[in-house]
This record gives sequence, structure tokens and C-alpha cells, in this order.
Amino acid sequence: MEKQSVNILIVDDDRFMLSLLRVMLENMGYTNIMTAQSGVEALEYISGSGKPPDLILCDLRMPGMDGLEFARNLVTFRYSGNLIIVSGAESRILESAEKLLQAHGIRVLGQLRKPFIAADLAALIEKWTPPPNDMPIINRKMYSREEIQKAIINQEFLNYYQPKTEVATGRVTGMETLVRWQHPSDGLVFPEQFIAVAEKNGIIDDITAMIFSNALAAAGDWHDNGQSMKIAVNISMSNLRSLYFPDFIEQLANDAGVPPENIILEITESQLMENHLVSIEVLTRLRLKGFALSIDDFGTGNSTFAQLRDIPFSELKVDRGFVHGACCANTTIRAIYHASLDLAKKLNMAVVAEGVEDIDDWDFLKHTGCQMAQGYFLAHPMPESSVSDWVESWHQRIRDGEI
Repeated sequence: MEKQSVNILIVDDDRFMLSLLRVMLENMGYTNIMTAQSGVEALEYISGSGKPPDLILCDLRMPGMDGLEFARNLVTFRYSGNLIIVSGAESRILESAEKLLQAHGIRVLGQLRKPFIAADLAALIEKWTPPPNDMPIINRKMYSREEIQKAIINQEFLNYYQPKTEVATGRVTGMETLVRWQHPSDGLVFPEQFIAVAEKNGIIDDITAMIFSNALAAAGDWHDNGQSMKIAVNISMSNLRSLYFPDFIEQLANDAGVPPENIILEITESQLMENHLVSIEVLTRLRLKGFALSIDDFGTGNSTFAQLRDIPFSELKVDRGFVHGACCANTTIRAIYHASLDLAKKLNMAVVAEGVEDIDDWDFLKHTGCQMAQGYFLAHPMPESSVSDWVESWHQRIRDGEI
């Protein structure tokens, strides 16, 4: 990281704190530093600057616009940089603030407690990484049934993939399929902008078929290139309302020549709160046919144990809220993480930790014996054309001793 190229903005209503942080940063070799004494002043700077700051250090307690309100406004500005929370507030408040900011899509490097220690600041900044060059601008537009149907006809939906790896060895075990819409004028559109409309209007099966077929074709190509990996596909609750769905999925797999045991169907736990007898039958029949079932975002729904009791899941994915930063988190988060691993082991389920974003997360998983990992530390979601190159670069990282 070239320190001279990192643009940093400090936001604090206390002049002394601004000066102290500036001096600390300058002593570390950073030169592009701006300061603001309020959230309003900081937003004016961001809106008027040619290049938004790469990193923002923001106090939480400020008169007028506090740090949380300022951060919420960053979302409106489509800010894609990183943020460090600066505060003397108690730990529980800081933890809640960090979770809230992350829920808004702000990438939080961590918390800097007052009084400052230069080593703590340096350690947080070392986590900074530039956003991917291909990071899309977030578009919150919602689309109509007619627009989605046209996209299905024109085959505008495509697959992105995010890898899963074995923690103990680094071996790439599979790829999760993530749907994207390459809109002809709006660019890359994310599923939260169209999936709900597709489900409501009964056209989600068409999207699922397209994504599933593309994923199976990709799995076949990787296998032919000597990169045999399991493929995971997210399934909508609406798909599970049809008793014909297991036969439909089986036929797609047979046509592609991919055995069911190489296919994982991921179902989000919060969706399963709606489950009924048809859904349980569909999922059980899928397991009978040899498909693996994964319960996604484990620990975030209201019926967790009921789902594990009623549905023959084979994989448990621990939600990122119990993974990222767990090494340094409070005892409650670590207890939930450890309980999830122990539960999966006792139920003979594979376990995947989501939200692995840095080397600290990775080392924590190694130390605690977690089976598999997924997250930005490994890779951001990528198009199919980038997968083979990523696999090679990942193996090189292992050979170089970085993993």
C-alpha cells in the first residue's frame, strides 16, 4: 500500500482530536489528510471533491449530525471507501454502531477507542484495501414484472461465483452461484432489486432454471479443465412450493451430466420461517435424490432448531455476524460461533463460515477448527471467466505461505 496515495478524512468536532489524529497519521507516512469539524462539513467536502476519501475516521458523538447520521448519509453518496469508528463510548454501543453501519453497506475497519494509541490506529489502517476496480455503483431502482420478463427472454441474467475453501488445507471445495442482471442501460443489478418481484408474480422458476443451467454448465467446464468443484445454488422459497421441483432439478442435473452429490442447494433460514408440509416434502425428496441442502445465514432466523429438526440439511453456513471479527468480539458472539460449530459436528453436517474478510478471521477459523470458509478474504463474487485465474492465484498464495 502506497501511503501517499491514500486519501484520508478525519471527522471530529474536537479540534485537539483532529490535530492529534493528523499528527499520528503523518508520523506513519500518510500525507493526503483532510479534516472536518462536523458531519455537514464532511459531506460538503465529499460532494465537492473530485475523488472521495479512501478512508474516513469518524467520531460518533458530535453535536448536530452525529457519526451514525453522517455514515447513513454516506450511503446516499454511494461511498465505497472504508470507515473507522472513533469514540470513547462503551463497548456495547460501539458494537451496535458497527453492526448498523455494516448493515448500511459501509465497510467498517474497526473501532478506535479514546484515548488513542498510535499502534491501534496503525493496526486498523493496515486492514485497508482499495475497493475492486469493477465494484458496481449501487442502484436501488426496483423493476417491474414486464421488465424482468423481458430480461428473461433476452437472457440478461448471469451468474457470479464466490468460492468456498477448506480452512485446514486451503483447498477450493466449491463455488456459490450468485445471480446478477446485466441491464442494458442500468448496468449490473443486484437480486434484491428484482427477486421479490419475480417471486410475487410467479416468474422466479424461469430465473432459477436459467441460473441453475448456467451453473451446471460452468461446473462441467471447470471439471474438464481439471478444477472439480461442487456448485451451490440459492433456492427461492417460491421454488419449494411446487411438488414438481425435485424432478425438475434432477432433470437439469442429468442433462448437464453433473451428479447430484456435487450440487448444493442453499436455502436462507429466514425464508424457512414460512415452511409448510409441501416445502418439507420437496426438500426431503431433494435429499433422497442425492442433492446436498445448506441452511444459509444460520443464527439469524426465529425457527433455527425447528428447521434442523424437520429438514435433512447436510451443510450449515454460519452467518457473517458471528464470524467477521469474532476473534476480538465479545463473549456472546464467540459463544454463538462455537455453539454453531459444535451443533454442526454433532449433527454430522458440513459447516461453512461466511463473512471471512481478513487474515485475522482466517486464522481464527484455523485455530477453532472450522471446516470451510467463504468471504472477501478469499475473493469477491466474480464472473465465470475469472474463476480459473482466481483458482490459480489462490493456489499461488498458498505456495507463497500467505494462507
